[in-house]
Amino acid sequence: MSEVRVDTWGACVDFPIFDAKTRSLKKSVVGAAGGLIGANDSNVVVVEALKDINLHLELGDRIGLVGHNGAGKSTLLRLLSGIYEPTRGSCRISGRVAPVFDLGVGMDPEISGYENIIIRGMFLGMSRKEMLKRVDEIADFTELGDYLKMPLRTYSTGMRVRVALGVVTSIDPEILILDEGIGAVDAEFMKKARIRLQELVKRSGILVFASHSNEFLAQLCDRALWIDHGSIKMDGDIGDVVEAYEGPEAGRSVRKMLADTQQDKR
Repeated sequence: MSEVRVDTWGACVDFPIFDAKTRSLKKSVVGAAGGLIGANDSNVVVVEALKDINLHLELGDRIGLVGHNGAGKSTLLRLLSGIYEPTRGSCRISGRVAPVFDLGVGMDPEISGYENIIIRGMFLGMSRKEMLKRVDEIADFTELGDYLKMPLRTYSTGMRVRVALGVVTSIDPEILILDEGIGAVDAEFMKKARIRLQELVKRSGILVFASHSNEFLAQLCDRALWIDHGSIKMDGDIGDVVEAYEGPEAGRSVRKMLADTQQDKR
């Protein structure tokens, strides 16, 4: 694996709102959820979704993002994936990025499950040849049998999630950008999926993972960022960050889960 790094220096992401009334925003304000709202030099209302992000990740880093809905976690994932460019500051990514945000992205409802496995894998950066080698193993994982020959539009939400998870957990990423968007499957299958996600993380060079599940964060990460109103409020050990964000009880719980995870690995 060649050099794999993620570096941002004072990175900011602003969203201009051209149809907003700046008169009603004489002063910059902060909403209960979301970034700073204000006006730029052209008197256009902007939302500062991310502000002054300094982040440096190297091979082997496993970092989780915590924060309330609208704090900027998903925006940061999209910045690191190259979907958004910084409006100020800079962001440099070295390595092949596999962004996993919406499990349904890159899937076509009019073609079969088998065909969607190939397309979804190519969307995530794999070649057609690589996906053809994986298709049988992915099919076995989904447990969907002959349904994979039918158009995706005939699937339930849970069945679509099975296909998407099968593909996502089969790839070999250098930088894995993961936004937890799973849950529409039964508990037994979710347990099976989490085992595959853990294996996926082991194969990846760098992991950046946004989740509201402390248990899942403890299983996959050892470092955390607390994102608040578009800024990094805290960066450190996952137990310390969760404690600062949610309180002492949550911090103790995460430390216990981390200890249990390390024990299971021995």
